[in-house]
Amino acid sequence: MDSPWEEDPRADYAPEADWAKLSNEFTNSGYREGIIAGKESALQEGFDAGFAHVGVPMGRDLGSMRGVISAITSFLSSRNQEDSTNLSMAREISSSLASIRFSDIVPPDQEAEQHAREHLSANDDPVGQSEELLQKKEMEGLEDMLQRLTAGATSRPSQDRPTREDVIRLKEGILTLSGQLGLDITP
Repeated sequence: MDSPWEEDPRADYAPEADWAKLSNEFTNSGYREGIIAGKESALQEGFDAGFAHVGVPMGRDLGSMRGVISAITSFLSSRNQEDSTNLSMAREISSSLASIRFSDIVPPDQEAEQHAREHLSANDDPVGQSEELLQKKEMEGLEDMLQRLTAGATSRPSQDRPTREDVIRLKEGILTLSGQLGLDITP
């Protein structure tokens, strides 16, 4: 051996190192895939439960109320102003229902918020202040501004967003109005 560069003193080491590296990469890849599959499974399960127990019932109730008050408003409008007090009340309820967003009335997901708090580090944004949430709030602000600019919109001063209690109050208003009109309607 004239030069130290001619032969590798541990020629059998290279295949072992490649095998160890390959084995480590497969292990890490399998771990990542398992974590992703677990997250997707839990996410789908949470979506299914929320959709069935929160989204559909609340959406159905709100849609039913909007349909009923629309029918009452149309009925009262066709009566040639015989009942302007009830017509005004129906239009007010209809306008209030139209301004309600699902995000206004859906209960907060306590489990998701707790999970987010557990995984925050000192440098993360506080719960509820993600970039996605900030963009959503900004878009809702633009929608509110557009609604105020819409022809025929009432110019009310800025107020808080509607709550679940407001929806209950509006439903009671629909029931009262339908009772006054002698209609047996359940929104």
